[in-house]
Amino acid sequence: MLSKTLVAASTKPMILSILVGGEDYGYQIIQRVKKISGGVLEWSDNMLYPVLHRMEDDGFLVSHWKLSDEGRLRKYYRLTEKGRKELESDRRQWTSVNEALVKLWEFLPAGD
Repeated sequence: MLSKTLVAASTKPMILSILVGGEDYGYQIIQRVKKISGGVLEWSDNMLYPVLHRMEDDGFLVSHWKLSDEGRLRKYYRLTEKGRKELESDRRQWTSVNEALVKLWEFLPAGD
């Protein structure tokens, strides 16, 4: 199980990474994260929507309402230019952290 702190820290770059491929709505974002993580990450509506709203307030996302093929009204989110720049910044930072951890962990004794 992942710590809440790690999940919280990784939420923004994951959302930005998903939306770089195009607009999407909340439930679909939750399902993509679950699939990509092999079920390790299971986000809830209560966790996701405040983050999406904060990211919209920060100028990383914009949203609009759209009627689905099934007739449901859904709020779709897409990246702004500011969001794309934030993704690149996050990507560099997370890559640096990952590379440092990989180097540190290669010298750890194997667990039993």
